[in-house]
Amino acid sequence: MSLSSSGGRTNGAAPPNWREYLIEAAGLGLFMISASIFAVLLEHPASPFHALIPSALLRRAIMGAAMGATAIALIYSPWGQRSGAHFNPAVTLTFFWLGKVAHRDLVGYAVAQFLGGSLGMAAASLAIGRWLAHPAVYFVVTRPGPAGPAGAFGAEFAITFILMGVVLTFSNTPSIARYTGVAAGACVALFITLEAPYSGMSLNPARTLASAIAARDMTALWVYLVAPPLGMIAAAAAYRARYGLRRVRCAKLRHVDRMRCIFCEYSQKSLPPETPPL
Repeated sequence: MSLSSSGGRTNGAAPPNWREYLIEAAGLGLFMISASIFAVLLEHPASPFHALIPSALLRRAIMGAAMGATAIALIYSPWGQRSGAHFNPAVTLTFFWLGKVAHRDLVGYAVAQFLGGSLGMAAASLAIGRWLAHPAVYFVVTRPGPAGPAGAFGAEFAITFILMGVVLTFSNTPSIARYTGVAAGACVALFITLEAPYSGMSLNPARTLASAIAARDMTALWVYLVAPPLGMIAAAAAYRARYGLRRVRCAKLRHVDRMRCIFCEYSQKSLPPETPPL
């Protein structure tokens, strides 16, 4: 049986979902550019904003609000509604583990996310490299805090567990599903404000690798490649154990009926013939 360009199980005839992959690359690239700009504005010693805001906690709160707003804007944009707004290989891997993402889309999304993040950092480096390279900003790298790699691992596991728990709870509750992106953005803002001193607040292997490549600093990189997917999959396992797999409706953070959904297409095609689609 052969399918059209759907992301479902195929015999190889259907083309890859290139539009969704490109959106994922562009989305994380834009997020990295935004992070670079706001980090320079708030943390570079020569920035007037840094001088006006002496409190490190307040600067982190402003940074958190900026990046949370960036995440929300990307999630609710037409692009984000088309791709599902993962922008994070740990998110895509978790929905793959839940059976909501086709294998080829897992690969396509992950490759696009890693490339997009790195290209975004490269663009930011070209535009504001002299300021971005300052030690106070240093390409917005994520590094372990005073508790070292073990503490950073625990912190990253905890925040990714919370984030995925929030995403699954909101997106699979019809009365509040439309607020999933707002809830995810609020988590980003809160984590940057309160958790960043412990791990640098990554949540995202592609985001950390992009900064590490630009800075040529691979300090404890394994923490940020391993902890986020483990934390998210643990949250998904807890959600599945409590509610069952069929409670998970879709891999999109913001599902809009008028927008094509490669994940719903895949789920419907992969159901047993006697089982009605969700």
